[in-house]
Amino acid sequence: MREQIEGSQAIAKTIAACRPEVVAAYPISPQTHIVEALSALVKKGEIEGCEYLNVESEFGAMSACIGASAVGARTYTATASQGLLFMVEAVYNASGLGLPIVMTVANRAIGAPINIWNDHTDAMSQRDSGWLQLYAETNQEAADLHVQAFRIAEELSLPVMVCMDGFILTHAMEIVDVPEAEDVARFLPPYEPRQVLDPANPVSIGAMVGPEAYTEVRYLAHHRQMQALELIPKVQKEFAEVFGRDSGGLVRPYRIEDADTIIVSMGSVLGTIKDVVDERRERGEKIGVLGITSFRPFPTEAVRDALKDCRRFINIEKAFSVGIGGIVSSYCRGAVRGMGIENFEVFAGLGGRPITKASLHGLLDASAQNTLEAQTFLDLDRELVDAELAREAASRLSGPLAENIVRDSYARSDAALAHETGN
Repeated sequence: MREQIEGSQAIAKTIAACRPEVVAAYPISPQTHIVEALSALVKKGEIEGCEYLNVESEFGAMSACIGASAVGARTYTATASQGLLFMVEAVYNASGLGLPIVMTVANRAIGAPINIWNDHTDAMSQRDSGWLQLYAETNQEAADLHVQAFRIAEELSLPVMVCMDGFILTHAMEIVDVPEAEDVARFLPPYEPRQVLDPANPVSIGAMVGPEAYTEVRYLAHHRQMQALELIPKVQKEFAEVFGRDSGGLVRPYRIEDADTIIVSMGSVLGTIKDVVDERRERGEKIGVLGITSFRPFPTEAVRDALKDCRRFINIEKAFSVGIGGIVSSYCRGAVRGMGIENFEVFAGLGGRPITKASLHGLLDASAQNTLEAQTFLDLDRELVDAELAREAASRLSGPLAENIVRDSYARSDAALAHETGN
């Protein structure tokens, strides 16, 4: 049903339509509204046969999900940022055990310093955890991806993260066609686990595996993720047949047919990028966008096919690997290795900094003029950076970096205000 609704509320209603049997969650911004809404729906009896578990921590939430999934329950949770880090041991256990848990990650920066705003650092930190990762561009796609996530998870017996940008999507009010329970029931069959703990047929899960078999276990985990590269497009097609709209898939190309330059990114920033590309297309520039929906497994062949005819591609990333740089861009470069295509890494929106059309236009101007650096931190304030570097060079007791940067920033703002007001 189409309605004006907050993103988090739309996700809660969508999860309810998927008929979970156990929801275990611990609140943390910006996912709190999702689990609050689900709690209310369970209390009202609007999710038949569902048990909502109030746990003491994020680690407890994932541990409870592991137990519930192991006995054959359709299971859901949600988290963000530090909460995801707190449950990491159990996150790896869930995938290692092959349990089809679905989890919303309301993407948020990781501290220190403390930051509650959006970037992709949290989910990126778990890129090797064995979970599938699907990234939503809009709240409509976020809702649709959750329905598909249960189907994918349960067919493969692997857990799936659906990543949606914190606050930008979770707290945005917009029109969403929330999946109806009847349509979801047609698309998502009752859960039939591949493995289940049953007293009548006792088995062990999570057994000790030594060197003689561990490599084979890890290989099979990788093999199962590779199976998702075929399953995800199949599920996308079937979803479109039932719901009448196209969501999900591996990648989402936009105006790339004749593009010399293609911008590659994930998540909600794709909307702004597409607006900028439309404006530059009107100027006659051959430019397009490639949105990556499935980051894990990474769709190497689909990315290669999308980029094969361009001269350069620019990765705009909302996270980066300290000490080396681009994360998504490294996989994209691998996809087109040997094809002679230029690649540029741009880190943007870190800690929730706005990614504006003006900044993107400036970036593309630099690209057109061949002055874009191989690695660029979009809108980096060199004055603040240089001041801190000078402070560190002058004194070993230079103080905490983050606090120094904030203090310098406020001092500069106060000075500018005083100049404007004449005080």
